[in-house]
Amino acid sequence: MEIIPYRLYTVPLFCLLFLGHFVSGQLDYNFYDHSCPNLTGIVRNGVASAVAKETRMAALFCAYTSMIVLSIGFEVIDAIKADVERACPSTVSCADILTLAVREAIYLVGGPFWLVAMGRRDGLTANETAANEQLPSPIEPLENITAKFTSKGLTLKDVVVLSGAHTIGFAQCFTFKSRLFNFDNTGNPDPTLDASLLQSLQQICPNQADSNTNLAPLDSVTTNKFDNVYYRNLVNNSDFFSQTKLSWGTTELLPWLCCTTGFPIFCLSFQNINGEDELHWCTYWT
Repeated sequence: MEIIPYRLYTVPLFCLLFLGHFVSGQLDYNFYDHSCPNLTGIVRNGVASAVAKETRMAALFCAYTSMIVLSIGFEVIDAIKADVERACPSTVSCADILTLAVREAIYLVGGPFWLVAMGRRDGLTANETAANEQLPSPIEPLENITAKFTSKGLTLKDVVVLSGAHTIGFAQCFTFKSRLFNFDNTGNPDPTLDASLLQSLQQICPNQADSNTNLAPLDSVTTNKFDNVYYRNLVNNSDFFSQTKLSWGTTELLPWLCCTTGFPIFCLSFQNINGEDELHWCTYWT
């Protein structure tokens, strides 16, 4: 499998959901009730079909600024968009379709359900440089990640809740292998990493170049279920992304590590980022 640079791969999603502006006053839960009454069902069926064929697809939808570097996903959104266009031509934005798809994917794998306000417009331009600068990296410290989110009007709690999307899916070994063999250029593994997890990951990701594209589950306990095990792993030093290896357990954020009920709250903040127009094909900006 080819290594897909996490920054370039997530440029379309990042530009759509993170580089716009907040326009929550323009959104409406009943926005498409008359113009496209079957929208939710069309999106739900499209997501369910995709996840049935490839379980990891749910992870791709769940992680807005995905660090799960799989070269799949937008063909599904395009297929859903095509179905929507047949039912409701030139009516529904890709931003709204993608937001609904995230909700449906999370609910499909056991996560919470929440109401989604509609009425976003799609951006017609993409800024790769801005995305590369502002999209969080798997190796960035918490303060850098927090700064990128707060600059968009989000909060530290939003960062914690978004991190919970890593409760399902996989990551390629190259994104975290340094923690397994050469942490901070010491020539040794990260001493804070759980010993049993370290052994398991070293088997999946041996210290050789041809293992870089091997896939390791972000949550080895309940890999395909949206639950709070990711947070338990985080508190127990069983999370392998260095940027989420944090001392959250000793801060005011501890309650946010206890369950996933905060995720819809984050989505209600994050989904209000908007663009300018409506696209007929969702990969237009790639």
